[in-house]
Amino acid sequence: MGGVGGASGLARGGRARRHVVALIAFDGVQLLDVSGPVEVFTTANSYGARYDVHVVSPTGDDVRTSSGVRVGVDGTPGSLPRRVDTVVVPGRRDWRRAVADTELVRLTAALAARTARVTSVCAGAFVLAEAGLLDGRRAATHWDLAGDLAAAYPRVRVAADPLFVRDGPVVTSAGVTAGIDLALALVEEDHGAHMAREVARQLVVFMARPGGQSQFSTRMAPEPSQGAAGSAVRRVMDAVTADPTDDHGLDALARLVGLSPRHLGRLFRAETGMSPGQYVEAVRLEAAQALLESGPDGIEEVARRAGFGSSESLRRVFQQHLGIAPTVYRARFRTTAITTTTTADDADCRADAAGAADDGDRQAG
Repeated sequence: MGGVGGASGLARGGRARRHVVALIAFDGVQLLDVSGPVEVFTTANSYGARYDVHVVSPTGDDVRTSSGVRVGVDGTPGSLPRRVDTVVVPGRRDWRRAVADTELVRLTAALAARTARVTSVCAGAFVLAEAGLLDGRRAATHWDLAGDLAAAYPRVRVAADPLFVRDGPVVTSAGVTAGIDLALALVEEDHGAHMAREVARQLVVFMARPGGQSQFSTRMAPEPSQGAAGSAVRRVMDAVTADPTDDHGLDALARLVGLSPRHLGRLFRAETGMSPGQYVEAVRLEAAQALLESGPDGIEEVARRAGFGSSESLRRVFQQHLGIAPTVYRARFRTTAITTTTTADDADCRADAAGAADDGDRQAG
């Protein structure tokens, strides 16, 4: 396992001192992976923190981000102060090119060895993994890359849903804007909940965003294999997606493909990694998400059309899988093309949103 150094982040004699943050930038990096954490740290300085943020690159040259915007850097890692308190490694969508950059990986490992805390944003987790810093650790990355991280680095315990994960001195975050969530959590760790809350308010973001990455992802089961087993599973999947409201109990699905319920359950789990019941619930959840995003139906009607039967069942599944209420999901994701009027759902949404914000503050405080 790659090592993280033991540089102390404590102030001497109780006096505030500079907290050196080194962010490693490189060509192709995602701009928000860089600018989001930097903005959080520097905003915190307005409230009494003393973050000394250095953006460095392997060559010391400015870098061009994935959006084409050029970012100026302060030099190479060799220009950093001897003591580094936090290292931030952003990512690039094409993570294979990042991990193929041996100098980037080497410098990341070298900086990690002299810091008290090493972090990554989005696909930056792949660079940490290539450097051996995630071996045996839990880690997060962008929801769309979680499978790639698990496959490429089997010694990493990938957590697909959290916005960020701490495992010892290593903290990894989910995609892009989750770097802001990560940086706010670090400010809270260093200076307390009050300062983190003030920074969040100044930046007009959640201090503790409700829900995980699942609310932004599309839940899709793996494609079944070829052959008789895969064919039976595919028929079941097609039947469920064709009409989520139909009777999709295990017995009914087994009759559809002429198998015993136990045999179908084993085949389905072997082919997809989930039970038939879990797949049915995932399809119904996707159907409800689509209805909430694109239409004006009330929650009871959405529940009926998605196959849940009742709004209570719908709310339970949303909380279990997405960590938010259906009304909050609708307010966050529905298309701007919808013309809305004030309804009971809107009132519920405001109450749910307020409750989620209060929960976030309680968790952070």
